[in-house]
Amino acid sequence: MANNIINRVWNNLTGRNKFNYSFISSFGGEYTSYDKDNSTYLDKGYNYNSIIYSIINKQAIKTSSIPFVVKKVDDKEAKNKLDNLYKSTKGNLSPLQKIKSRHLEIKAFNGEYLELPLKKPNANQTWAEFHQLYKTFLKLFGNVYIYLLTPEEGMNAGTPIAVYLLPSQDVKIVTKDNADLLGVESPIKSYMLIQGKQYVEFGADKVLHIKYNNANYDEDGEHLYGMSPLKAALRNIQSANKAVDNNIKTLANSGAFGFIHGKNAAIQENQAKEIKERLSEMNNNPDDLAKIAGISAEIGFTRISLTTDELKPFEYLKYDEKQLCNVLGYSDKLLNNDDGAKYDNVNSARKMVVTDDIKPDLMMLEQGFWKPFLAMYKGYDNTVLEYDISELPEMQEDTEKMVNWGVQLLDRGVLNRNELREVVTFAVIEDEAMNVYTVANDVWTLEEAIDSEFRIEE
Repeated sequence: MANNIINRVWNNLTGRNKFNYSFISSFGGEYTSYDKDNSTYLDKGYNYNSIIYSIINKQAIKTSSIPFVVKKVDDKEAKNKLDNLYKSTKGNLSPLQKIKSRHLEIKAFNGEYLELPLKKPNANQTWAEFHQLYKTFLKLFGNVYIYLLTPEEGMNAGTPIAVYLLPSQDVKIVTKDNADLLGVESPIKSYMLIQGKQYVEFGADKVLHIKYNNANYDEDGEHLYGMSPLKAALRNIQSANKAVDNNIKTLANSGAFGFIHGKNAAIQENQAKEIKERLSEMNNNPDDLAKIAGISAEIGFTRISLTTDELKPFEYLKYDEKQLCNVLGYSDKLLNNDDGAKYDNVNSARKMVVTDDIKPDLMMLEQGFWKPFLAMYKGYDNTVLEYDISELPEMQEDTEKMVNWGVQLLDRGVLNRNELREVVTFAVIEDEAMNVYTVANDVWTLEEAIDSEFRIEE
């Protein structure tokens, strides 16, 4: 896209297509040729592109800030209803649904919280760092491979003693011989970590694979991998990198390229050489007087490239920024962008990122990692790990709405005071009066409000 724009502008200025195209190619107007494997997303994206790094790094840090607890399940039916509610709404609950979900939580869990089986996932990471890297790998490559290090023998055989995130960009899926990709059994034999000439194979039962949806299918098992969000935005990565590269080139050359030439007569070879040498001296000497030079011939300058002001690369960079934000589930209003960024829509954007991106990816981690992981430990049967986004500053507006709804339901006799306290996560008060259903008028009980004997006649 960017190359076509450069050509079109250049052709309109001069009208000499082949000649101009050769100069544009020489001065970096062409796309770079990126391959489409995972190394591109890391080397030309996260490590090279400040937009991608900023987005993913912000998402990773926010992910690691979400509090989580291990709960003991007391009522499986209520837990299933709670799960279905979150799935059907994708976590975007209305205030009334939040009250319903809170009641289901109270029924589903008996209030018993457990410590994590491992204080740290491994010797080199904390759980916060684990969550950051999980989010980074998922956004960059669409795949996360979690290796469970378990003893083969002894009393702890089969119980994880450490957890490692394998570098997603270097993992290949190995299928079974004559595997049926549409059969009832998993076609995956193992996972191969390939770095240079080193190959390390992990059995399929030792690795938990979490991935994004991938609509690409082939008989070689391409659909067994998740699709990187950046694959669809590869051209935007190229375009954004090129815009910055071209600006650096222009600045390094102190402006646009061009030719110095004689106006009335051609400059001889020795004259051209002297001019070049004098210009080099002037450029290298910081002394003000060194910037003054004289020449006996009348000369002119013809520019042969466009300035950054004419190309407007940063206008296209804004477009690329928006597209990268779209595919990564972020908002450009959160990237120090002054265009239309106000308090209200910035706060809404922060909330959107939490509900539409952070929470769904953590739910994938709940199902794909924590559920099978916790089941491997004694005493952790019927337990779940849950992330609580309600404590985040972005979600406080929803909490206020939920409390207001709860008060209205209390006034209408739908909730009693202890139920309302549970909804807003306050401790229950052991007083029978707190369990009585009342209505707002004169704090009557519901029975008194309905019974005509207690009504005040006008």
